[in-house]
Amino acid sequence: MEESSVLKEAKIRKITQLYYSRPDIQEAIFHFSKGREVVPRYYEGFGKRPDSLQFKGDILSLAKKGATSFHCSEELWTDPLKISTGMDKKEADSIREGWDLLIDIDCTHGIKYSRLAAESIIETFRQHGIKNIGIKFSGSKGFHIILPWKSFPKNINGIETKNLFPDLARNLVLYVKNYSSPILKSKLPDDFEKDLKENLKTGFICKKCGNFGELFRNVEFRCEKCQICEIRKFRMGTKGSLPKCYKCQTEMKFRPLQKFVECERCNLDSLKNPENFTEEEKDIYSLMGLDLVLVSPRHLFRMPYSLHEKTALASTVLSYEELKDFELKDADPLRIKAKNFIPESIENESAEFVMQALDWIKSAGLDKDYEKRVNGKYETYKSIKLENLKDSEFPPTILKILEGVKDGRKRAVFALLNFFRSLGMEKEELEKRIYEWNEKNEVPLKKGYISSQLSWSYKRKPLMPPNFSSEFYNGIGAVPNSEELRLKNPVNYTVRKNFINNGKKPHE
Repeated sequence: MEESSVLKEAKIRKITQLYYSRPDIQEAIFHFSKGREVVPRYYEGFGKRPDSLQFKGDILSLAKKGATSFHCSEELWTDPLKISTGMDKKEADSIREGWDLLIDIDCTHGIKYSRLAAESIIETFRQHGIKNIGIKFSGSKGFHIILPWKSFPKNINGIETKNLFPDLARNLVLYVKNYSSPILKSKLPDDFEKDLKENLKTGFICKKCGNFGELFRNVEFRCEKCQICEIRKFRMGTKGSLPKCYKCQTEMKFRPLQKFVECERCNLDSLKNPENFTEEEKDIYSLMGLDLVLVSPRHLFRMPYSLHEKTALASTVLSYEELKDFELKDADPLRIKAKNFIPESIENESAEFVMQALDWIKSAGLDKDYEKRVNGKYETYKSIKLENLKDSEFPPTILKILEGVKDGRKRAVFALLNFFRSLGMEKEELEKRIYEWNEKNEVPLKKGYISSQLSWSYKRKPLMPPNFSSEFYNGIGAVPNSEELRLKNPVNYTVRKNFINNGKKPHE
């Protein structure tokens, strides 16, 4: 064992029992554990599965036996002890009560950029009318964001939402990544964005799940003496020593074969399924090294106020205000005060977010299987082309923004781009309007920023602009009126006005 590892272990074990003996820490961990599979970690290895906490005192008892941290499921179960390894989806659905949407942000560039990503994702939820969001420090270099099960619709087109795990949760994460990317870009320092442009990379997206596949190469190894030949798969970028022939123990000669892309989640590769992959520029999260951990059955994550083995810091729950000013010293286990990770959310608070996400997923062609399961009952959203569209049919809030803004210029670009694209505005006219609007601002944005936002937008399917009920427009200085709030979204408002002016029956 390396000396650094020995020191890390000694550091965390020095405080483990004292820390987990605190009543407030036990209460926070136990409160969050209800209905979840809970697994202790003994520094380098995990305990048995399945397991759960029966009493608060179990936490200290496990710590005395050597447990250094506690991890739990995002899925909620009628009885976690009924979980069995290898159970099929039908069996899992029968004992699953629900699931939280858990987003794990982990940036290789450091806590600063993880924080910016967390802020962007939280803004995404707020723009969809969600105010009750759980936030916590992961314990190392990232954050966990949670939307509680209580806030989700319990039925979607005749299917129990609890049974749509993990597919629905994965699609929600894809939507969040896509929606929040321009928000994140607007927060990045100019020098970082310049560095990104100089190192733009492309990757191959799996059409089935919408995530980037990994690049591999097959390599042929041969022992000429024994006439033994074998082919092995290697992830590109990895290095290793040459294998030896199992008969004569001499190093085998090798010959590189073809490269290929593999989606390990869908168990598909470009050799057998070339039509399943398409080359695209990597998203902002991939370029930054940000990892939004994929949702999967029985996936475990670090519990609130659990210690982290490498840093000896606590996975501390934060408010949004605390997130903005967070520093690693704020997770010192000797200084923190415990509070609940799960917010007091409202029933169906996330319903509209789910519907808009499904709409985008289907229009992007990323979830055809889900469309089959709901029998096509949910109508796909697409950009529309309205007849004789006039500016007078735009919502007052959008017209106010088009006059130029003092604050929230980057937010305004985001809203206008999505509004114009959702209405099917031609590219030339859209760009002309955006640049003309920018000149009206008290302090115009740099043209390079505008062009990068336009380029980024056209590489993706159009998104609906934020709803009027979110706090988005207030921050720009454009407060929605009662009619706008009733019609919910700028696109709905414009479509209704256009239909009325053209003698058509509006559909609300």
